[in-house]
Amino acid sequence: MIQRQKGCHDIYGREAKIWKYVDTIIDTVMEKYNYTYIRTPIIEATELFHRGIGDTTDIVTKESYDFQDKGGRDITLRPEGTAGVVRSYIENKMYGDATQPVKVYYNGTMYRYERPQSGRDRELTQFGMEILGSDDPLSDAEIISAAVNLYKMLGLKELKVNINTLGDNESRIRYREELIQYLKPHIKDFCEDCQERLEKNPLRILDCKVDQENEILKNAPKTLDFLNEESRDRFEKVQEYLDIMQIPYEINPNIVRGLDYYNHTVFEIEAKVEGFGANNVIGAGGRYNGLVSQLDGPETPCVGFASGIGRLVMALELEKVKLPITENIDLFLMYVNEDEKKYAAYLMQELRLAGFIVDTEYTGRSLKGQFKQADRLNAKFTCVLNSEDLNNNEVKIKNNKTKEEEIISLDVLIYYLDEHLGEEEEDMEECHCKEGKECTCGSNCNCEEECHCKEGEECTCGSDCNCEEECHCKAGEECTCGSNCTC
Repeated sequence: MIQRQKGCHDIYGREAKIWKYVDTIIDTVMEKYNYTYIRTPIIEATELFHRGIGDTTDIVTKESYDFQDKGGRDITLRPEGTAGVVRSYIENKMYGDATQPVKVYYNGTMYRYERPQSGRDRELTQFGMEILGSDDPLSDAEIISAAVNLYKMLGLKELKVNINTLGDNESRIRYREELIQYLKPHIKDFCEDCQERLEKNPLRILDCKVDQENEILKNAPKTLDFLNEESRDRFEKVQEYLDIMQIPYEINPNIVRGLDYYNHTVFEIEAKVEGFGANNVIGAGGRYNGLVSQLDGPETPCVGFASGIGRLVMALELEKVKLPITENIDLFLMYVNEDEKKYAAYLMQELRLAGFIVDTEYTGRSLKGQFKQADRLNAKFTCVLNSEDLNNNEVKIKNNKTKEEEIISLDVLIYYLDEHLGEEEEDMEECHCKEGKECTCGSNCNCEEECHCKEGEECTCGSDCNCEEECHCKAGEECTCGSNCTC
């Protein structure tokens, strides 16, 4: 039996619906932030990643899928999205567009030859956003806020934003020299890769997966101590904008990011989810002002962010976020003979074009088997087509929730479904649960929250209590204030 490749996954059923829902939320948030979708090729010239990401990174030296095509060209399956976006920006001369900066987002498959483990695959789907053409610290803050708001909209509650700065080239060079001097006497205590990185790119040592717990690194010089005045002022501006946007954050001087093209702001966003493991980072990014010119384009300041969809879905599952995933259909059509089957084919087409989710029988099941299939598909309504009813231009329809059956005219079937499916949605929204008990109604109520607020004070518990209503009723008279007083 041919099996899927190691580090790759088949995504289907309910999991696929979750992925599609995440995609929908990404599209919605990006539209609000005025980012346009960009789709770049999965295969690119190998040189793009060697020059863009850097020859000293694990992605290039160990993890990239490199091969020669039949024309002898060096090709790489893209391991990340930013380099391809920058190549497209240069090749299509987007820097000449009047509507600067260029704000784009992508959502696609990446490939890295990694050791497969939980949340880390060889084929991964990554979402990212880029602002090309703006050096304004507000751009850095916007990227972070968009990511945080996206995660919140999906239902993640415990988020932690860690930010740092690498400074400009002058600051980075000063820090690089100091870091080399600090690490050189201890370099034999590090892995072979880090020993090679010392002179090529010592900042990569700080991001090493093997030596991340090495005690020597904990006392290493921090980038914040080597910033010039301009870089320090810029970082303070980023923090100021985050404060204005009410995005909580912590300054973490240990964040340097693993790719060579970063400078100034770098950040990581953690999901504080139980069972997620030590590495709970679900998204990260930063500023890369030199990458466009490095790839033969004009000097262009840029900032971006990327998030693995697989890790994001895992975080949603571990936090047990209830997502509005549709797992039922509106109507299941049943039949016995060929004439009824033909009418089912016609009716399905009409109802689907009218916007309903409709299915029917395709495997020759008996009528009893078709009822079971309707239950498996969680059909809200079932409809048994029989020749006698059809000759009378009628159809028998059953509400699977209430078990009520009606015979209605085919002419009003669409209106009937519209009305009754609308009623079902209203029932879902109305809360019939008791305060202090777990919510079972499916609406967005807060009935599970018991109110412990004091009468006459503003409600802070999130429930639908009336504790904010102060009682002005007179003792012995009927209460009219709506609070839980005992007047």
